[in-house]
Amino acid sequence: MTSEPSNNEPSSTDTTQDFARLSAALADTAERASAGVVTVLGYRRISGTVIGAQQVLTIAHALHGDELTVRTHDGRELSASVTGRDPVSDLALLTVPDLNGSTPSTAAPMRVGELLLALGRPDALQASLGMAGQPTPATGWLATGAQPFRGVSGGMLLSAQGALLGILNAGAMRGQLLAVPAETALKIAGVLAEKGHLPQGFLGVGTQPVHFPADADSQSSAPQEGRRGRGGRGRWGRLGLTVVRVEDSSPAQTAGLKVGDVLLALDGAALRHPGALHEDIRRRAGETVTLRVLRGGEEQELSVTLGER
Repeated sequence: MTSEPSNNEPSSTDTTQDFARLSAALADTAERASAGVVTVLGYRRISGTVIGAQQVLTIAHALHGDELTVRTHDGRELSASVTGRDPVSDLALLTVPDLNGSTPSTAAPMRVGELLLALGRPDALQASLGMAGQPTPATGWLATGAQPFRGVSGGMLLSAQGALLGILNAGAMRGQLLAVPAETALKIAGVLAEKGHLPQGFLGVGTQPVHFPADADSQSSAPQEGRRGRGGRGRWGRLGLTVVRVEDSSPAQTAGLKVGDVLLALDGAALRHPGALHEDIRRRAGETVTLRVLRGGEEQELSVTLGER
């Protein structure tokens, strides 16, 4: 016995029309945003995202030298200069005096599963459709799910509504197209415009990673240097960094850190991996942070004002 199809089920015609409307909407989004994507003519062609009247953000690693050319959506070739580079985010800010660009509207990162659009202009405008994923844990960069294409780096990641979500980078993780979140990228651009570089936070210690047994209390168990299970888990669980050097006149010395202290957490967040401390402080020059330290079998907290390099 066969059942009759429900009147509420969409027909193939309805589905086709829905896809056609979605396709047209995405094409309209790309067209509206196209003036905000330029070609950057470095040692190879990449893309750039217009963020102001005379400003373009692009990818730093693809630039050689400080003087280059930018080609706009309407074919103008304009002289540009590098205002500043940030090696951590791999962003470079370009000043293009005759650009006459505009500031894009931005949006917060999307929910996992929402559609997004990657736009680049290595020559002609190109687009790749993606789906939002979880941000990368170490950097907070956006996972786009979009297929990378040659020259897409420096282009813009858009929401389906056309808001800027981030600046694209196809070289940060092999085979994946990631994006620096728009809020982060624009803050970096502001500092680069003012200073030409991003100050790097400085603590002034040398450290050696240690791991505590996963089933032991750190206050009663000695750390085990150089030993850990897979991913820092399993038999060896909690990560610490033993201080093996404190630089003279450094923020660490001023705060009272000593050789032999074990660093456990920064501002309440446990260290995720041996490089986590450096990753966390380098963006926080001049800020006051709280370090949780194991000293003489007891945990304590120290307040440290980070230096700048």
